[in-house]
Amino acid sequence: MLAALLDLDLVIRDGDDHAFYAQFNQIESIKELVIAYQRRLPVACGVIKPFTATAAEVKRMFVRPDYKKQSLAAKVLSGLENWAIEFGFSLCVLETGKKQPEAIALYQKAGYRITDNYQQYIGIDNSVCLNKPLIAKP
Repeated sequence: MLAALLDLDLVIRDGDDHAFYAQFNQIESIKELVIAYQRRLPVACGVIKPFTATAAEVKRMFVRPDYKKQSLAAKVLSGLENWAIEFGFSLCVLETGKKQPEAIALYQKAGYRITDNYQQYIGIDNSVCLNKPLIAKP
């Protein structure tokens, strides 16, 4: 349900470019998923998947509009990062769009830095790629 709501939002934001991005956002085989609930209603989510031997990729971050401004995205992201550390990854990478300034702000506040676009996003003007080194907490 949350992924469907995210896709509806992205269709509006990305317009004609949505089909290009959608091909990289399939989650059927992803097992590492964080969902935040309030009163048994799923309200926020995110997933990670292996990207390289040392990096995990953050995907499908979303918070229902009526639950924004509650730090849920930051909590989901932190949970994903902790999970990535447990799996032995030392870096998180992600891609978001220029038309998602609130997402860029969230990631930068969490310590992510803009980097060169990677793999399928090379040369894609709307894409913003970020990464963050992961440090295991004692």
